[in-house]
Amino acid sequence: MFTYIDPKVRQRLITEGKLVRIDAAGRALSAGEPAPSDGSVGAAALLNILGPIPLPLQIAGVRMDARWYAAVRRTELRRLEDLAAELRDSGGQRDFSSLATSMAVNSVLIVGSALESDNPLVRVHSSCLTGDVFGSERCECGPQLDNALNRIAEDPAGGVVVYMAGHEGRGIGLWAKAATYLLQDAGQDTYGANQALGLPDDSRDFGDAAALLLYFLGDRPLRLLTNNPKKVTDLEQHGLRQVTPVKHLMGVGKSNRRYLEAKRNWGHHISEDDLRD
Repeated sequence: MFTYIDPKVRQRLITEGKLVRIDAAGRALSAGEPAPSDGSVGAAALLNILGPIPLPLQIAGVRMDARWYAAVRRTELRRLEDLAAELRDSGGQRDFSSLATSMAVNSVLIVGSALESDNPLVRVHSSCLTGDVFGSERCECGPQLDNALNRIAEDPAGGVVVYMAGHEGRGIGLWAKAATYLLQDAGQDTYGANQALGLPDDSRDFGDAAALLLYFLGDRPLRLLTNNPKKVTDLEQHGLRQVTPVKHLMGVGKSNRRYLEAKRNWGHHISEDDLRD
């Protein structure tokens, strides 16, 4: 996908307040404030946020109005902008296909009065092409995302969905995830399949999600739709101190029961009763 924005358009968006930079603590940086450029952790953690963009949604028969923000790490965006400048200066317009990139662009969807709420409902959702888009029943991701948006739309406090685009396969990417599916079909569980490829059980980084939530909500109490205690711990380690987990399980069926059993064995708050149809 192309992720390049012309510098003139970028400056206009900054002037209009539709493109902002934040640090790892969710603090907005002023237009003239210098950003770290030394390759440090602080530099990598800087995020660019684009929005809000009005986004009417239709999810499982429920209509809602959301405000969409796109977010990307500054380090990834800078590499792309430097390449675009080189191509433009060399007259290599036909080579702009080089700008196609797998850069992770995360999303924030804000529904209702979440920004004014004392205790909004939040879902931090890891991207899952097979479940979210194709409707795969090998996992429960698609029903989780749909249900989260519906619950947020119905909640008087409103809520926020942070969609983490770089989290496919618990962070290993779509190509490796496809390989793990073949290993699972040969008898391994979802975590063992990752290990068989020499990859971590779970390599997801929730630092960007925490920074985005701190920017939009501050360190106020929030209710997090999750069964995964590690997600709560990770967000707390990145500065969110008032996270209350809310059980969030649906879409259980014969095609994903073994997958969910593996998640339960790995510490997810899933009971035996939850796994019954």
